[in-house]
Amino acid sequence: MNKLLVILGPTASGKSDLAIQLAQKFNGEIISADSRQVYQGMNIGTGKVPRDENSCLRRRAEFYFSEGIKHHLLDIANPNEYFSVAQYQKLALKAIKDVQKKGKLPILCGGTGLYLSAIIEGWQFPNVPPNAKLRQELERLNTKQLFQKLRALDPKRATTIDKDNKRRLIRALEILYQNETITPLKKIPPKWDILILGIKKDKEELQRLILERLEKRLSDEMLEEVKKLKEKGVSSKRLDDFGLEYRWLNRYLEGKVSYDEMKQSLYQDSCRFAKRQMTWFKKISNACWLTNEKQAIKLTRNFLSN
Repeated sequence: MNKLLVILGPTASGKSDLAIQLAQKFNGEIISADSRQVYQGMNIGTGKVPRDENSCLRRRAEFYFSEGIKHHLLDIANPNEYFSVAQYQKLALKAIKDVQKKGKLPILCGGTGLYLSAIIEGWQFPNVPPNAKLRQELERLNTKQLFQKLRALDPKRATTIDKDNKRRLIRALEILYQNETITPLKKIPPKWDILILGIKKDKEELQRLILERLEKRLSDEMLEEVKKLKEKGVSSKRLDDFGLEYRWLNRYLEGKVSYDEMKQSLYQDSCRFAKRQMTWFKKISNACWLTNEKQAIKLTRNFLSN
């Protein structure tokens, strides 16, 4: 097979459930495209699918089973270490090719626009090694100052980056400084037959789903998950970099905000995040926007029969 199915959509829209349903129906395997689900110990806060009881993550295997479906690129990185989009792309391309070689359908599923576009559009990343001295200098600046520097150097990149993620801001500046000149990102689209399915929700429904998911995650001991990460040495700064659940629950644990303030801020940030996701997704060409599962099944069946 030389086909790739892509499922994208905003947070809380039901991407994982749809991906599993299509994988079960069309003999597929799922490759995660989520920048936080790659990290170990970050399960509830990222909406990671639960492992089957008889599924164990083998060393260096980079996959596990959930609902009988093999899922790739979950739990592959230490939350204390930086994991780049270039690293993700290399592993995702390998996983897609491995699934195709078996005659199965690879399903790329997630909400991280950077990861999705890197695969779909075939981004060619500059080979820029870490610069310890430059990083030390940039570390002295706060996120607002770093973002202002990035916006002055590369306004286009500034529109797509998380302006509160210090590590990503520093890496973006590191690449710009060492390249000396800003060169357009080269793209070599993969020679696959690609179907992109986007999950569409109206604003009110999506906000309701985000709130319902937040209530469930809090009842599922998401707070305990953050406590365990802190006990394992994940710093407050690093948790803040992860944003959303990990940022606000950590701030609550440190007494910087009340429980109600944490909950309201997390809900508002999640809604804003969903809006940013949709802004990115609308730039992805040839996406088929769906309102129900029947449409997804019909489009996938037609895609595989051609």
